[in-house]
Amino acid sequence: MKSALFTGAAVTLGLLLASIGSAQASTPDPTAAPQPTAQARQHGISEAGEAYMGWLQNTTTATAPAVMAPAATVEGIDVSSHQGNVNWTTQWNNGKRFAYVKATEGTSYKNPYFAQQYNGSYNVGMIRGAYHFALPNSSSGATQANYFATNGGGWSGDGKTLPGALDIEYNPYGATCYGLSQSAMVSWIRDFLNTYKSRTGRDAVIYSNLDWWTRCTGNTTAFNTTNPLWVARYASSPGTLPGGWPFYTFWQWTSTPLDQNRFNGDMTRLVALANG
Repeated sequence: MKSALFTGAAVTLGLLLASIGSAQASTPDPTAAPQPTAQARQHGISEAGEAYMGWLQNTTTATAPAVMAPAATVEGIDVSSHQGNVNWTTQWNNGKRFAYVKATEGTSYKNPYFAQQYNGSYNVGMIRGAYHFALPNSSSGATQANYFATNGGGWSGDGKTLPGALDIEYNPYGATCYGLSQSAMVSWIRDFLNTYKSRTGRDAVIYSNLDWWTRCTGNTTAFNTTNPLWVARYASSPGTLPGGWPFYTFWQWTSTPLDQNRFNGDMTRLVALANG
């Protein structure tokens, strides 16, 4: 009888320990890198850090703007690790005069091709800048702004360096608005922008699109007099601008054969933006 009782107790204890172990195994690790959603994987984001500007629209092609562009525009591109080592001479010969290069994402990713892309575009004669892919659910805006400014997102008044850009858009790792309320998102963006300006002396460019900005910030107008707008819209025109901005500074209009952008002004105005 004693042996049977002991055996029953041992079995019960074993089941209890197995249950605890199973529960612990299923608890998410808050320090683990975020995993791309199935949708993000379809757009080429296979692991954390690979997010890029306009990732959700990258299979959408757009013909050149139907209306002839005004004379006062400058053509450029933006790149990330997905482009690897870029042939900058070819891009220059194709008429590109500025480039934005992804530097960082969140607080744990740095573009491994950043030096080749950032310095290569500069050396061929382009005006270039860096951008940060925001993950507002992983750390504060100030933390990410500091990480960006320290790891490629700085600025110098050499006439060839554009202010850093905040890429704030669809979440490739989960909830579209990163689990933040509209007011919390606006506060996060303000925290990033204020910190970036304190680090560099420049107002960062904001990259976004009308749909995301409306859904996740309530289409806030809080930044339209201080921060240049970089609007993403793959169409023949920029369309309705988010956030009450009266005009766009940059317009990303297609991802074919890579992200194409247009500066809303002539080269003297682009240089003026670089100079601050």
